[in-house]
Amino acid sequence: MNRSHGRINMELDKALGLAVILGWDDLKKVSDACSARVEYQCEPGTSLDYLSVWSVDAEGHQNRVCEYWTGTSPAHPTGVRFTNSFQSDQLGQALDFIMTNQGQFTRPADDCPDGLALIYPPSGDERAEAATWMKGVHGAPTNISPLEDQRFATLRPVLSRAAQRRKPPVAGKLPRRLPKRITKSTDPSPA
Repeated sequence: MNRSHGRINMELDKALGLAVILGWDDLKKVSDACSARVEYQCEPGTSLDYLSVWSVDAEGHQNRVCEYWTGTSPAHPTGVRFTNSFQSDQLGQALDFIMTNQGQFTRPADDCPDGLALIYPPSGDERAEAATWMKGVHGAPTNISPLEDQRFATLRPVLSRAAQRRKPPVAGKLPRRLPKRITKSTDPSPA
């Protein structure tokens, strides 16, 4: 991945297309997609707050695959939210990286507020390009958790392997060893 002046030398729409290509096999498991699209609205010079990914079948039926919000509200969580029975860790991680680092991607100077990236069934070369791109950003902070149910994926801190193996504390139980607490008595009377 090439960088220039702190920016990734890739247009935002291209990165969004690569993200969908990474999740294409997962998309084909739940729909007979002939194409997909990523939609967003954003004023030039501002960050995206929301985007949605849609699949389109041969008959023109459209299904929302997921949406991504950068801010939390009572109506939605922050991060990627998969819809219907769709789930793709690769797509989720790629979207998380893009949305977290969107200021690093280039956008045309005459960028209109309505963004649209169209993705068609990827060729072998396009799949290889998407995989190479993701390997290049693999060390970036992407932290998508497994689905807690069929509809939501949430962000969580990335834990070390040792931390992941630890059992969570049981409510009401104390650890085996507690540090000794040493206090000086300020009470002059003998005990």
